[in-house]
Amino acid sequence: MSHCHCEAMERRFDIQRVRRELTQYHRHGAAKATRLLIEALAAESLEGVTLLDIGGGVGAIQHVLVPAGLSSALDVDASAAYLAVASQEAERRGLAERIRFAHGNFVELASTIPPADLVTLDRVICCFNDMPALVSLSAARAEKLYGVVFPHDSWYRRLFNQVRNGMLAIAGLPIHFYVYRAGAIDAVVRAQGLERRFSCVVGMWQVVIYVRNAPFTANASRNTSSANEERV
Repeated sequence: MSHCHCEAMERRFDIQRVRRELTQYHRHGAAKATRLLIEALAAESLEGVTLLDIGGGVGAIQHVLVPAGLSSALDVDASAAYLAVASQEAERRGLAERIRFAHGNFVELASTIPPADLVTLDRVICCFNDMPALVSLSAARAEKLYGVVFPHDSWYRRLFNQVRNGMLAIAGLPIHFYVYRAGAIDAVVRAQGLERRFSCVVGMWQVVIYVRNAPFTANASRNTSSANEERV
């Protein structure tokens, strides 16, 4: 599975595509949903915090949060092109000494990756065919905060995704995108002892931040869920 997943990601996100994305990032900044995630996390106390950024892309989250006080960051990505570009960008911004990079399928690498105070997955869950494994293993490594961006599971988003996957199949690209139920993702995260603090829908994306509180109780979980559903 690791080889197949990485091969698909390498073909979909090759160096030409990733460089175009970096150019767009330089011109316009991070995508709106990514900016919202970054802003919500930046509002937290980040001094000395460690970051595990899974599927970090060009490094948008790292570029803002590392200067905001993070002690270190680890970027794990299945695309070597993304890692190359993110590493070069970190060097350009003077952040190279505080960011490390690892190439591979996170689920396969998880046992070798230490916990971090903050774990982020920005538009990564939708690229993985085993959501429970990815979310469970990544949430388990979040010692304080867990931030995710994934497709909003509306009927039109699912329809759009079916069309896109059909086009990818016609093009012969070995990659598939997934729209998982928000409730299913939420249940896996909560099973790892995290509670939802913030949730917002931005276009076709949902941004959610969880916090690890002790003790974790079912009543607290229900109260937090209700409060955030009212906010959305």
